[in-house]
Amino acid sequence: IFRKRMGKKVADEFANKLITKLDIIALQPYIGSTPEGFKNVRAILISKHNKLYYRVSNSKIIVLNMYDTRINSSKNANKR
Repeated sequence: IFRKRMGKKVADEFANKLITKLDIIALQPYIGSTPEGFKNVRAILISKHNKLYYRVSNSKIIVLNMYDTRINSSKNANKR
């Protein structure tokens, strides 16, 4: 889907940013911020407009959602 919307180069760059952030989370799981109103959820920016929400549970990282902050910002957890 990303390749059709963004083009191959941009999609590959985004994938590399995502992998880098996931590697960072694996090393430091509590690095992400805690969105207001959500228990045991963390958030980290992947790129300028993309945020990843995750939970740490029993030494595992559970990816909950990835969100484009430009689209309907009222649904963004930090805006609630």
